[in-house]
Amino acid sequence: MTDAAIAVAAPHADAMPVAVAAPLRPATHADLAIVHPRLMEAVGTSPFYSAEFKAYETKRLSRGYLASLLAADPWHIALMQSNGETVGFMISGPELGTLWLYWSYLFPEYRKSGIAMKSMRAFVEHWDNGRFHKIATYTKTGNDVAEAIMQRFGFSKTAVLEQHIFGEDYLLYERKLTKTVPGYDHGAATGRAAQLKRTALRLIGR
Repeated sequence: MTDAAIAVAAPHADAMPVAVAAPLRPATHADLAIVHPRLMEAVGTSPFYSAEFKAYETKRLSRGYLASLLAADPWHIALMQSNGETVGFMISGPELGTLWLYWSYLFPEYRKSGIAMKSMRAFVEHWDNGRFHKIATYTKTGNDVAEAIMQRFGFSKTAVLEQHIFGEDYLLYERKLTKTVPGYDHGAATGRAAQLKRTALRLIGR
């Protein structure tokens, strides 16, 4: 998946600059109605993961879990945008100083559009905000598109993890960030009190 070069006419001297829409935006609770079923689609249709892994992820990535990520920081569910429409997402979470990119999914009907590249660039730029030491993510051998995107945006393959998840090998990719903010994010809150708080916020539309 590559960015397409687009030739444009030079603007008139009196022309006003045109605002370029951001390729990513943070999700809201209302967006979960779109994100969760498409996330289940991503898990279920991926050719790279085992049945055991898919079953595990399907159970783990509940709508409630996504709500807990949203409560921690709405940017943990970053929505890819094209012409004002959501066309994919990047789901991440904080773990002890590392930002884990859990799932990145561009809807199949928007493949080969350059959106994935623009979104990854925006994702890295947003999270290089002083809060984390690095971004980390797993991929599998054979996922050439994911590896190409990782390498283009400064990720390094730091390890081949043998028999790491359900007996299968995984590749660990990491990208260094610059942490300057004191303290650490400790992950999404999933307890009963946190669930009640999320319910209250959802009812008041936040």
